[in-house]
Amino acid sequence: MAAFTPPPLPSDDNRWKIVNGTMRKNGFARHALIETLHTVQQSFGYLDDDAIRFVARSLRVPLSQAYGVVTFYHYFNLKPPGRHTLTICAGTACYIKGADKLLADAEKKLGVKPGKTTGDGEVSLMMARCVGACSRAPVALCDNEVRGELTRAQMIEQLERWTVA
Repeated sequence: MAAFTPPPLPSDDNRWKIVNGTMRKNGFARHALIETLHTVQQSFGYLDDDAIRFVARSLRVPLSQAYGVVTFYHYFNLKPPGRHTLTICAGTACYIKGADKLLADAEKKLGVKPGKTTGDGEVSLMMARCVGACSRAPVALCDNEVRGELTRAQMIEQLERWTVA
């Protein structure tokens, strides 16, 4: 049996070298599928069709299996994220302190549901089960910066700063 030769990188983009390093570290083994997809998303912000095909081919897994993993786990994004991201914590402490109202206000202001990005690509609205800042509830991550004891007014002000042209 001939030795496996992985396919060439999709482009000269240095981020592909990081992805390739993850696969190489794992010997291009099938069990590295989730870790490799995670590396692609961490490097590029999302998983497009070409990236999924490249990873599947490189790890010698059926394309259907790669897509199955990507669509099963809510962590993976198939579309590019917005320029800004609002992640509202929906953990118990945050929910009790009004996270449901924050989410409703954000949906209304942005016109999108959680997991979606505004039509102009400016803001992605996300939910998290818990961000680990329960003592500061309700909490949201504004571009990954923790904002604790967040009021509805403060959140709307932040969204307005992001959405004003």
